[in-house]
Amino acid sequence: MLQRLFTVIVAILLGCGGVIAIFYALNYAVNLLPQKWRPPVLPWVYLAPAIFVLGGFLVIPTINTLYLSFFDRRSENFVFLDNYIFSFTDRTMLIAFRNNILWLVLVTGVSVGLGLVLAVLMDKVKYEKWTKALIFLPMAISFVGASVIWRFIYAYRPADEPQIGLLNAIITSLGFEPVGWLVEQSVNNFALIAIMIWLQTGFALVILSAAVKGIPNDVIEAARMDGANEWQIFWKITVPMISSTITVVATTVVILVLKVFDIVFVMTGGNQGTEVIASRMIKETYNYRNIGVGSAIAVILLLAIIPVMVTNIKRFKEQERLR
Repeated sequence: MLQRLFTVIVAILLGCGGVIAIFYALNYAVNLLPQKWRPPVLPWVYLAPAIFVLGGFLVIPTINTLYLSFFDRRSENFVFLDNYIFSFTDRTMLIAFRNNILWLVLVTGVSVGLGLVLAVLMDKVKYEKWTKALIFLPMAISFVGASVIWRFIYAYRPADEPQIGLLNAIITSLGFEPVGWLVEQSVNNFALIAIMIWLQTGFALVILSAAVKGIPNDVIEAARMDGANEWQIFWKITVPMISSTITVVATTVVILVLKVFDIVFVMTGGNQGTEVIASRMIKETYNYRNIGVGSAIAVILLLAIIPVMVTNIKRFKEQERLR
């Protein structure tokens, strides 16, 4: 234990020291240049480490993954689009696609919608800061940690045994039969989705609350003087004026949901019809050693995320132009 702790401390010190050394070395190198060259060169010098890291850990692996997706499981024989055809026709993959769509619709819709409603309501309550902190608190928990917590909440035992799961204990105390939340296919996906909603609602609340507070009070008061009620103010003033923030929050949640893996892996391992695209990719690559199919699924996942990222970038550019 002490050896591991020592290793961690040394790694942190070397990492921080390395960053500081690189900073001073680059700064020294720029100062050696003629004065007229310094302004155009300086930004690229400081961007160079980030570009190097992105190239080494993102661009090159992406190109390599795309290349491997056209080969068989051992990366020996060129199979062209066979891995992609398999990904869109295999029954388990179709279940994963269906589940991901379900996650996208429910998690994005409920977490953003609930966050928006809470942001508007909490703008009027006395203990706003404490309430926000309480709802935002789950964001401090990792997906794996949240999954472990919810495993105890969803824990199931037969009806003739004492229930250790909070949810089933409540249900049985009301006279109903306990539910296998993680094994019954009619409810297990919704049980997993509820965890992500619990985690992301606080994020949506905090961001949208800041946007709501940015709406000028004069606009709200003018609407009230014109006879608008709270419902009309919400739909015709609040929502339109913070629509750009809603889009940013929604796209952020969408990207997160598309990559979801931890919750499914910890809670069910992708069994009982809970498979998602990311968990299927991991199984194909590491469990079944099918590098070709695993790479194809990774490329499909990347292609699904790109349009969402492009939408976010366009939105940021529009906001910059308005400023």
